[in-house]
Amino acid sequence: MIFSRKLNTLIAFGSIVMIMLFYFSCKLMPKTLKVTDCILIRVEKGNVYEPIVATGTVESENEVLVRCPYTSILKKIFKEPGSHVRKGDAILMMDDEAIREEIDKIKDQLDLKRNSLEKNKLSESSTNVDLNYSEEVKKLNISSLKTRLADEIQLLDVGGISPSKIEKTKEEIALAEKDLAMLKQKNSIRLKQLNAEEQGLNLGIRIQEKELADKLNTLNEMRVVAPSDGIILSISTKVGEKVNADNVLIRMSDLSTFKISGSVEDKVAEFIKTGRKVYAIIDSERLPGQIGNVTPVIENNKILFNVHLEQKNHPKLIPNQKISLWIVKMESDSTLIFNNLNIFEKESPAIVYVLKKGEAIRHEITTGLKNADHIQVLSGLAEGDTIIIPKKGLSAFRNANNVLINY
Repeated sequence: MIFSRKLNTLIAFGSIVMIMLFYFSCKLMPKTLKVTDCILIRVEKGNVYEPIVATGTVESENEVLVRCPYTSILKKIFKEPGSHVRKGDAILMMDDEAIREEIDKIKDQLDLKRNSLEKNKLSESSTNVDLNYSEEVKKLNISSLKTRLADEIQLLDVGGISPSKIEKTKEEIALAEKDLAMLKQKNSIRLKQLNAEEQGLNLGIRIQEKELADKLNTLNEMRVVAPSDGIILSISTKVGEKVNADNVLIRMSDLSTFKISGSVEDKVAEFIKTGRKVYAIIDSERLPGQIGNVTPVIENNKILFNVHLEQKNHPKLIPNQKISLWIVKMESDSTLIFNNLNIFEKESPAIVYVLKKGEAIRHEITTGLKNADHIQVLSGLAEGDTIIIPKKGLSAFRNANNVLINY
């Protein structure tokens, strides 16, 4: 009876041991995993860098100054500082009464000059007629004298006239020809004078027409509009105040290109240098750029600096937008890397599994630089290797050396 009890106890104890061994063997031995339950990451060559995380604000790269077109009084403000404006939007209205009076005055002066030009043209035509008439009279007189000389020569042949008479006629012809030559010269000079007067009047008219066009353009500018898309930063005067021509009326940002105003803890000051590579992080995009000016004064334990982007007009850049900046602390080119899918712990993995011929094979690796995108591999993997990671985590492999993978 006692023996039977001991035997039953031994059988029960053995059963418990067998159950426990079976349980722990199941826990410790890896199961076969489906490839669809895993994530595959390819090892390849590329660029990786270790970033210093900073913050930044998107700002307009250029500031636009709008100047007063004409000495006048500010009449009305359409857009207040801080307003977003599109190119051509009205911002201010200046009093245009004075410029209108000046335009009317120039128009009157132009009318007078055009009237003088018309009178000059009529005078030139009249003078030209008079001069031509005087020349014709002189020519006819010379022709008459030459005819008389021919008659006198015939009379001399028959003794009907004295030689002295002929000489006198010849002298009269010579004198008349000199008078004609002098008259032509004077007429030419007079015509040139009239032409010069006409050119002077035309020049004066063109000058005043240009002045009138400028004033009309200035009149249009009295309704001050935005020269480009932007944000109004300040208006330098108030309604009712006088502003001199060319004084700055409006300061506004130009939204065609942007820069980043960044800040970072002063403990990394040694890395904040002009020209250092930076990436601006917007959504899933990394916009490359470099540090520009660095403020020499530290404020609230922060270093302030500007970042100039390679693509300054990227469509995702929005004024006053807060973004993250990655300042490149260290960088390595053409090195082995794999994607960092944020499934690893804060530390880079020392153990990974590589998929080869239907098995996940355990590899010990050494990693280097790391950021949110990539992890550098210093040893333990080769280009082209495929890292396999269970979606439930590496614990699913139970630290086994090999795990079968079903496709």
